[in-house]
Amino acid sequence: MKRTQNKRGFRFESYNESEQPLFEKLLEIFKELLTHTSGELDEAIEWLKQLDEEYKLTNEDYTIDDFLEELKEKGYIREEIRPDGQGGKLEITSKTERAIRKHALDQIFGKLRKSGAGNHRSKKAGVGDEHTGDFRTYQFGDSIDKVSMTESLRNAQMNHGLGDFNITEDDLVVEETHHKSQMSTVLMIDISHSMILYGEDRITPAKKVAMALAELITTRYPKDTLDIIVFGNDAWPIQLKDLMYLNVGPYHTNTVAGLQLAMDILRRKRNTNKQIFMITDGKPSCVRLKDGRYYKNSVGLDSFIVNKCYSMASQARRLHIPITTFMIAEDSYLMEFVREFTYANQGKALFTGLKGLGEMIFEDYERNRIKRLKG
Repeated sequence: MKRTQNKRGFRFESYNESEQPLFEKLLEIFKELLTHTSGELDEAIEWLKQLDEEYKLTNEDYTIDDFLEELKEKGYIREEIRPDGQGGKLEITSKTERAIRKHALDQIFGKLRKSGAGNHRSKKAGVGDEHTGDFRTYQFGDSIDKVSMTESLRNAQMNHGLGDFNITEDDLVVEETHHKSQMSTVLMIDISHSMILYGEDRITPAKKVAMALAELITTRYPKDTLDIIVFGNDAWPIQLKDLMYLNVGPYHTNTVAGLQLAMDILRRKRNTNKQIFMITDGKPSCVRLKDGRYYKNSVGLDSFIVNKCYSMASQARRLHIPITTFMIAEDSYLMEFVREFTYANQGKALFTGLKGLGEMIFEDYERNRIKRLKG
């Protein structure tokens, strides 16, 4: 009989990057431009044409016009038809909005797989729905379906032998599980004028973070909730689809109004776990008085406004709502205000630049996700 031997080994060769279609390359750039232009399609197209002239993104066989036609064919943009039946203005579609949110998620949080139920673990062990692999002695009141039959039979054989098989309550063991809980998050975004002052675009990174966080929650933790609010002189909620169109305004910073709205939203949530993420770069400079007038002061830290903020932080603490402040500015007196604010809430403060903002929010969200609650 002739024996054959299969030879196995490794074959090494130079890495060749797969050629990405020109449409896909342009689409990545196009999504980035739309984020920076707050959804202004005409402006994004003009920027794309300028980049093409400077960096030769296209060629004779595939031009910017060809790219725009393919965007139409694939449903990324549409041409609004005028009443007279003639072509009109180009608009982006909901497919593009979803693609931009996914782009933000990949950019900030990396390539994340969509997982299953995606609930948040709590600290309470016992009758739950997530197995830990640990076992404990059966206790009165444990559900029978939680009893590990394999381990219990094994104990019975060891304790009583095989000759006269017998199983008692002392032989029964239960596999430990953790309760899962859901998380309700409110993301507050500062849209005061300072978010574009001093030649630095701070609103675009904030928008990207919000889009990425929303995409993360809807795909990986679908039972969680995320509400997004913006605050300037006042505060108001915005829809997910409105995020990419968000711009700053000629506003002061009414942090109190933002916190009031965030807590009102969270009071209506049934979830036990609630939190507020606040992205801001400036000091609170505005509150609305009971008679409807605005009290504003941009000079230094106004004690009247600051004390209102501290009061809101304490109120959130009493409601068991921790506030995590992501402070973009690094002025020493503002950092001191944030520290006092955080102390009043017993929350957290993270002083970050724009570059690491997304990663820090992701890590904090994940850390809160696996944090086990008391009792």
